Amino acid sequence: MRRANRSFSLAAAFLPCMLVAQQPDTVITLLFAGDIMCHEMQLSSALDDSTGSYSFDDVFGYIAPIISEADIAIGNLEVTLGGAPYTGYPAFSAPDALAASCQKAGFDILVTANNHSADRRSTGITRTLKVLDSLGIPHTGTWVSSAARDTLSPLMISENGIRIAIINYTYGTNGIVVNPPPVVAYIDTLRIAGDVIKAREKNADIKIVFVHWGNEYDTLPSPAQKKTAQAIFRAGADMIIGSHPHVIQPMTYLTDSSGVSRPVVWSMGNFVSNQRRRRTDGGAMTRFELTKSNGEVKVTSSGYMLTWVYTPTINGKRQFRILPCSVYEGNPEFFQSPSDYTAMKLFLNDARRLLYESNIGFRELINAGDSWIEVAR
Repeated sequence: MRRANRSFSLAAAFLPCMLVAQQPDTVITLLFAGDIMCHEMQLSSALDDSTGSYSFDDVFGYIAPIISEADIAIGNLEVTLGGAPYTGYPAFSAPDALAASCQKAGFDILVTANNHSADRRSTGITRTLKVLDSLGIPHTGTWVSSAARDTLSPLMISENGIRIAIINYTYGTNGIVVNPPPVVAYIDTLRIAGDVIKAREKNADIKIVFVHWGNEYDTLPSPAQKKTAQAIFRAGADMIIGSHPHVIQPMTYLTDSSGVSRPVVWSMGNFVSNQRRRRTDGGAMTRFELTKSNGEVKVTSSGYMLTWVYTPTINGKRQFRILPCSVYEGNPEFFQSPSDYTAMKLFLNDARRLLYESNIGFRELINAGDSWIEVAR
């Protein structure tokens, strides 16, 4: 998962030589994206009418360089790859090409536990996992059997000497009962505690819980989210990444009674979808730097980049393009119509008002040509 020529990478900081030689610090970057969806209009957009094949590569074209810069990039696949006939809301089954395009764009891992995991019932869960396996995309949150869950969870990733455990849960599957053998990880604080213990036994340096929760379209976390987050951190997790509300919610650090602060991203909103209601037409990618120094790993930087789904009409078809907002907010001429630019600016204003007022420990990352800089509030 390591990539060359990362503009985000920081030079390793070397500790002064003492009587005993010490190892240089190791720094890696993690990038998280919100809901990757595929509504009917997206299906139509991605279809090549002459061949009957699908491609979503252009959807990620503007954002792929940023995804690929991260050492590890993780997204929430909120559809099944259940095979034809392909369908959008309310029972998603996207073409396999969507996962392939996610991989081409730079995603290293896809989490699969969400309220649409069982849209094609048990067979859809199994087929989704087989497709991801065929592409070589690591995943977690759903499994082909309970034995597979016991063996494969938590998902362990090692990058530059830092061991990361990723654990994924959802609040439910829209009332659909999942018949065995497939398994979906539902939010259960006792189970979460057990999974965190397993991660510790596997010598994880950082234990990350990616959780599908909250109330749709609410811009602030619910009491249930807050209660669950406290339980997850009591269990020993180091970081919580949230999805599901389809709008951005704040990002903060929660401090426990012992003074330890841990990051929680309540919701990153939509990464790509056909939802065009106010605040649903974009999202935030969150980016962390992990530093390993003297055998201890800490989060040493946390920020976010705002993204917006641009939908121009090209060759008579509505298209979908994920834009890094700060690259295009000063370039109204890029957009097909003034209304497109106005819509992106409205999303930006709403997101910044919320996050500038509510975030703790997270700053926006703004494009500055060949680099990204933090914006001080």
